[in-house]
Amino acid sequence: MTDKTVFLFDVDNTLLDNDRVSKDLRGFLEREVGGKRSNRYWEIFEELRAELGYADYLGALQRYRVEQPYDTHLLAVSTFLINYRFANRLFPNSLDVLEHCRRFGKVVILTDGDVVFQPRKVERSGLFEAVEGNILIYIHKEGELRDVERRYPAEHYVLVDDKLRILTAIKEIWGAKVTTVFPRQGHYAFDEKEIAKYPPADITIERIGDLLNFDAEQIIKASSR
Repeated sequence: MTDKTVFLFDVDNTLLDNDRVSKDLRGFLEREVGGKRSNRYWEIFEELRAELGYADYLGALQRYRVEQPYDTHLLAVSTFLINYRFANRLFPNSLDVLEHCRRFGKVVILTDGDVVFQPRKVERSGLFEAVEGNILIYIHKEGELRDVERRYPAEHYVLVDDKLRILTAIKEIWGAKVTTVFPRQGHYAFDEKEIAKYPPADITIERIGDLLNFDAEQIIKASSR
């Protein structure tokens, strides 16, 4: 069956403050392995992100282990990541927004990431339950729209994402069939040089909680401006 409207929400820096997660991990690493080795971990992390196209914290830790096979702090770092209290890092009103949008259609998590840490983040943050298990995790979600349509067919989509690049790419494919919503949260959303490369989203909000001020009609009409 085709839903009238499906709402697609990104996770990192859209519903959840991933910049804060990274900051906490950076502080933990510096305490556990020292500044020099902590910096090396983040170098590996950025190299891997450039290679894969998404953040892979555990993958970076695996590569770090190759360089430091006898570092006894590795177990503590992996435990920190797996047991992190992601529910404490949800942006204010994130769960309220998901509940609000469920009044107008199906709500789905649409995110990029690895097959272990990203699902763990979604589950421990409470987002899995909030969207009733409707979760899609890809390597590059903008290239998987056919699969999104197959799994969640709809007359109209609403895409909420902190990356204007992603919003633009999907808008070019779906056109008026999608309303793009840009919450200005996280470091990507405030990279003025990066933002200048793309046209504005259909709707720009300062924080995810601002979506509570919109109803379905307002959101859908914004796609045809």
